[in-house]
Amino acid sequence: MNTTKRAGLALLALSLAGTLAACGSGGGQEQGGAAGGDVTIDYWLWDDKQLPVYQACADAFHKANPNVTVKITQTAWAQYWQNLTTQLAAGQAPDVWTDHGSYYPQFVSSGQIMDIQPFVDRDKVDLTQYQEGLADLWVKDGKRYGLPKDWDTVALVYNTTMLAEQKVKPAEMADLTWNPADGGTLQQVIAKLTVDENGRNGLDPAFDKSKVKVYGFLPEWGDGSQGQNGWGDLAVANGWTYLDKNPWGTRYKYDDPKLAQVIDWYKQLIDKGYAPKFDKQSTLGRDAVLNAGKGAMSFAGSWTISTFLGPDAEQKFALAPMPVGPAGTRKTAINGLSDAIFAGTEHKEEAWKWVKFLGSADCQDIVADSAVVFPAIKTASDKAAAAHQAAGRDVQAYLDPTKARGETFLLPITDHGNEISQIVQDAIQSIVLGQVGTAEGLKQANDQVNALFT
Repeated sequence: MNTTKRAGLALLALSLAGTLAACGSGGGQEQGGAAGGDVTIDYWLWDDKQLPVYQACADAFHKANPNVTVKITQTAWAQYWQNLTTQLAAGQAPDVWTDHGSYYPQFVSSGQIMDIQPFVDRDKVDLTQYQEGLADLWVKDGKRYGLPKDWDTVALVYNTTMLAEQKVKPAEMADLTWNPADGGTLQQVIAKLTVDENGRNGLDPAFDKSKVKVYGFLPEWGDGSQGQNGWGDLAVANGWTYLDKNPWGTRYKYDDPKLAQVIDWYKQLIDKGYAPKFDKQSTLGRDAVLNAGKGAMSFAGSWTISTFLGPDAEQKFALAPMPVGPAGTRKTAINGLSDAIFAGTEHKEEAWKWVKFLGSADCQDIVADSAVVFPAIKTASDKAAAAHQAAGRDVQAYLDPTKARGETFLLPITDHGNEISQIVQDAIQSIVLGQVGTAEGLKQANDQVNALFT
C-alpha cells in the first residue's frame, strides 16, 4: 500500500543486516512511565503521504487511552528497512512498525516479532471483516503476526491525451486481451501509442524505432521476485504459479516456460521500439517518465492514485483494468500491509491496544476518509471508494477485481524472501540486457532459490 511498496528495490539492505539481528530483552527507544503510568509507544511507517492520516489515528487513540501516547517516525522506504534492521540487531526496535509481506518471514525466523494470536482470541477480533485472504497472510504455524491494515491491486494507467491523438477509444481499454504470442489487443494499443520523432506510430511501416519520441509502454524491471507491477500479473494470467503452495511454500517455479514466455514478450516490445531499453529506462522512475510525457502507458499499483489522478499530476491520466490473459481472466496481485509488535517491547499490552486500534474500523474509517489507500476492512474500503468518487477520481479498475471471483492472487510469502528477491531480480535484468538466455537465466535463478530451502 503502500504498498508503496517496492520490495525488490530495497530487500538487499535487509539481507546485509538481517542475519545479525537477535531479539533483545529491552524495549524500543526511550519510553515513559512506570507500570500503571504514562506510556509512549514508538511507531514507525515509511509513507509520507500516509503520515497525516495515521497521526489522526494516533490522536484518536490517545483520546480513548489518555495514558498512552503514540510517537510516529516516518522514514523513506529504503532507509526505513535499513534503520529497522539496525535497531532490531541492537534489540532496540520500535514497539510497533508497519510491516510488509516480503520482510516479515525473516522477523518470524529470528524471533523478533510477537505472536498476537492470544490477544486476538482474548479480545475476539473479527477476522472476517477484512478483505478476503489478507488475514491469512500473517499466520504461520498457528501464530499470528499482524492484522491487515490496507490492500492494493494493479491496473493499467494511460495518458488520455495520447490515447485520443492515436484515435484509441477509452472503451477499448476496458476490454484489452493479452497473450505471449502476439500480445493481443494490448500490444496493438501499445504499438499505436508508440510515436517516433516524425509522428509515426508503431504500426506504421515507416516507424523509426531508433528515434522514439514517446514509448507506448514502460515496463518495471526493479520488481524483485514478485513482478507485482507487471510481469508477475501477466505470468499468472498465463497460467503460471510462483511456488508449490502459498504462503510458506518451499519450491519455486521460476523455470516454468509460462514465465519465460512473459519475459520474452517484454523483450520483443523493446526490440520493436515500443518500450525503452533497460539500460536507458533504469535511470528514471516510470512515474517521472510518464509525467514528463515520454511514456504513454504502464502498470501501476493503487498506491499511485495520487501520483496519476491527484492535483499534482503533470499529464491527464486514466485507469483501465488488467488485460484478459490466455487463461480467460484478468489477474492482479492483491497485497496488504500489517503492523508488527516488537517481541522485546516493554509495553506489550499498550502495543497490542495500538495494533488492535490500527486494525479496527475506528482507525480505518479515518484512513478511508483521506482515500490515501484502501483500508483492509471491507466497509472502510467502500468508504475510501466513495471518497475517490466524490473527488472525481475513477478508480474502479482497482476495485472491481476485489469483487470478482478469481481475478486476484496473493503474492508469495516464504522464508528467504530477501535473498530470493535479489536472485530473481538480478536474473531478469541480466536476461533483459541480453547477457543470458531467458530459459537459461530463469533456470539458474530457480535452482539458486530452491537451494535456499534444502
